[in-house]
This record gives sequence, C-alpha cells and structure tokens, in this order.
Amino acid sequence: MKVKSRNTSRGAAAATALAVTLALAASAFAQEASLQDLAKAAPALPQMVIYTAKEIVTLDPAKPTAQAVAVVGDRILATGSLDELKVAAGSQPYSVNATFAEQVIVPGFIAQHDHPLLAALTMTSTIIAIEDWVLPQGTSKAANGRDEYLKRLADANAGVKDPSEPLVTWGYHQYFHGELKKADLDAISATRPILVWHRSAHEFYLNGVAEKRYGVTKEWFDTLPDSAKKQSDFANAHYWEQGAFAVMPKIASAIASPERLRSGLEFVKGYYHANGVTLGCEPGGLASKNLQDAQNAVLSDSSSPFRFYFLVDGKSITAAHPDEKVAAESEKLLTWGQGMTAYLPKQVKLFADGAIFSQAMQVTGGYSDGHKGEWMMDPDFFARTFRVYWDLGYQLHVHVNGDAGLDMVLDQLETNLRRSPRYDHRTVIIHFAVSRPEQVARIKRLGAIVSGNPYYPVALADNYRGNGLDPERADAMVRMGDVEKAGISFSYHSDMPMAPGQPLLLMWASTASRTTATCAERSRRSAAWAR
Repeated sequence: MKVKSRNTSRGAAAATALAVTLALAASAFAQEASLQDLAKAAPALPQMVIYTAKEIVTLDPAKPTAQAVAVVGDRILATGSLDELKVAAGSQPYSVNATFAEQVIVPGFIAQHDHPLLAALTMTSTIIAIEDWVLPQGTSKAANGRDEYLKRLADANAGVKDPSEPLVTWGYHQYFHGELKKADLDAISATRPILVWHRSAHEFYLNGVAEKRYGVTKEWFDTLPDSAKKQSDFANAHYWEQGAFAVMPKIASAIASPERLRSGLEFVKGYYHANGVTLGCEPGGLASKNLQDAQNAVLSDSSSPFRFYFLVDGKSITAAHPDEKVAAESEKLLTWGQGMTAYLPKQVKLFADGAIFSQAMQVTGGYSDGHKGEWMMDPDFFARTFRVYWDLGYQLHVHVNGDAGLDMVLDQLETNLRRSPRYDHRTVIIHFAVSRPEQVARIKRLGAIVSGNPYYPVALADNYRGNGLDPERADAMVRMGDVEKAGISFSYHSDMPMAPGQPLLLMWASTASRTTATCAERSRRSAAWAR
C-alpha cells in the first residue's frame, strides 16, 4: 500500500470536497429540486420494533417509567406509551413485540464494584462453599457442617488424576464448616499441594506439601513485617488479611496459573454479559502490570460486550513511595488500560478493616466469642494515605465493614474536611456491613455516599446471629433503609465473588429480606424497599 504524505492527503480531500460541492450546486440550479423531491429520493427508513412491557425503568427523572420502548437495530429510539410511539413512528415502518409484556425492563446494569481477577480464579477452582453457586458449568451445592466439608474436600482430592496437580478450593468458612487445621489438610493428602481459599478471599490455608512446593518456609516468614506476622498462624499454615497479601506471591503459580487465569476471565466475560452488565469497575485490585495485561487480553477487545474500568490501589502506591511521588506513581497506572479497559483518573481505593466473610471487621463492643477484628491498613498508614490522596483531589473509595472501622474512616474524613475543605468530595463508604444509626447521620453531614452490599444479610445474618455477633447487629447489617431515609446517595454492588455478579439478585436481596438459611421473610429495619 502506498502511503501519501499528510499534506497530499489534505489537498486531495479538499479538492474532492470542492468538486462535490460544485456538482451539487450545479445540479440544484439545473433542476431546481424541491424539498419534496429530495424527501422522495431519500432512502427508506429502517424497520422499528416497539417492545411493550409491564414497566420500563428509564432513569429519566422527568419520565421515570414507560410502557413501551422503540428500538432501531441495537439502539433505543424513544420511550413512552404504545400509542405515543405509534403516532411518533409516522411513516417509518414498525412492528410491535409483546415478548416482555408481563415483565419489567431496566437499563443495562453497572457492576460498579466487582473483581474480575478474583472471580476468574475462584469460580474456576473447586467450589465448596456456604451456599449454592449456580454457574454455567454446573451447580456447586453448599457444604453443611464440618464433616460434609471435609468429605467434599477429600472427594475433590481423589478426583484429581494428576498426582502433582495442586488442588485449589474456594468457599470454606469457619462458622459454617468448623475449625480447619493444617493437620486436616495433611490427612487428606501428603503428596498433593492443597490450598484452601477462604470464602472471604482474604485468607489462605495450606497443607504441608503446598508449603514445601511454594517455599512458604520459616525463614521466609521471619522476614515479614510484624503486622503481617500478627495476621498469620505459621504453625497451621493459615494466613489472613496482611498475612494473606504476604503469602500470595509465593502461591501465585498455583492459584493464578496462566491457563486458569485465561479460562477464568473468559468465564467472567460471558457471565457478566449473561447477567445484563454493560459497564463494570474493579475498585483497587492488585497493582500488577502483568495481571492487568492478562485481564486486558480478554476484556479489552472491541468485541467485548462491556467496558471495564479500574481504580488505583492506594495502599500499594503509598507503601512503596514517599508522599511527593504518590501523584506521579498513581498516574502511571492510567496507561495500563487499553481498548475496552481503562483506569479512571483521580479515583483511589483505600482499605480500613477486615472482611465481613472472615468476621475480621472492627466492631465496637467486640465479638461474642472473644476474637478480635483486624486492620487491612493500620490506622496510621491509613491516615497518611487518606491525607495524601485527599490533598491531590482524588475521590476516595474506602472498604470498611465494622462500625469501629467506620468511626475511624469518618474521623479521618472529618479531620481532612476541617484541615482542607473540599466541595462535593463524594467519599464512598464501601460495603457498610455493621454500623450504628447515628453513623448514618454523620455520613450525611460529612457529604459521603454509600455503596452497600445487600447480599451480606442473605448469606450471613442467620449464622452470625449466634456466631460472633448477636441478633441486633446481624439483623441490621447493611442498613440501607436508614441511608435512603437520610437522603444519602447510595448504590449496590456484588463485590463478585463475595456475592454472585447478578444485579437482579442484588435488587431482590435489598427488598425481599430473606436469608439463605431460612428462606423466611425477616422484617429487617435495614431493608431499602424498591419503589
């Protein structure tokens, strides 16, 4: 192919445009064409399909609902009543489709807090969890109790034919499946590496073979910072929160092999598309260029049915760099996306306390069984990171689950507002598991917004009423009703794989007030009822 210079191309384009203009003008003068003649010569309008529905949610404040929607090709043309759209169609050909006449149509969903990498790796592992997982490849039934869990794990080990292949399983939870020790895993196999990924995705348990293969040694452990050692039990090969982040690079070849990662991301792509997601966001995943490239390889192609955005993981940046370099290092990540994936500018994710599925959140009054909550970022480190990004003008998205954790976050927000006021900062309180009513009023006063996970009560409330928490705190988890009454902007997220990445399931969870254990109506005062 011969490539012309830019000037030559511009000259040719200008000459062509001039020739077309003169030709059109000459034709107009010669024929004195009327507008009617031009209309007759215009190509015929394409066929329009008018879909009727029980209700169509438009998200237009001036017209929040409709009964019909007109579609041309893959684009929405208009909404209204059936009669209005018929009249508006005029001479354009149309047909009426009543497929959804008894259903509700909603816009494409935004999965604004999901983890494609974690979903890819957990959903393609051996799932032995606290609830059923209905997936395209089949249903993984819940394991009820310790005996059933250990039997399922032994059966999974027996089913792996390659004696050297590691067994990676996800879904274990101590309050549903009982205590798990390294000796339990060694009893299942003394020849195969077994890696148990906790239901929270914030903890790992290893057997002795896994320790040996992946170099999880006492010498390595002794090099860890004290905060990671405190969140580890080396004798039982159990690592949580900062300990889990420390051991993850050692076991990465088992849990995130290239083959598993690729097939898992292909699963994620199809799963989200099937559940109506048209836009997704990973808020602060692992800051790894190699892992980002792996996600781009599947999600960036122009044929992808959705865009996926990413946020900077603030703790990774501030842990590695002094304050004066944080801005430049954060902005480097803006180049990591491509095509249908991109990092959002001036957005950052921070982490306060531990996971609710691990029951590692920081709560006032403590836990009924005496265990302690954890910090994902120690308070001093959190305060420094919050301050740096606040001064840079970033919107802060903060993972927080317990009411004591929320106190710490709101204290930092208020301190920085008083120190360096910002208008419409929209700091996001993420997850919002256990809180107190007066904290809702403080969230409103400080100008924060809430992104809650309504699946927590569904999956956990019945069990947590008698384990760790109590009925009052368990039943009021994710008190989005109070948030709505206070006039605070809020949204829901699945945090996949913490909940299935199904936006309609989140709608159900927020309104039905059911729990997986009883499937009985529970009148939770925290329910935010759909309008």
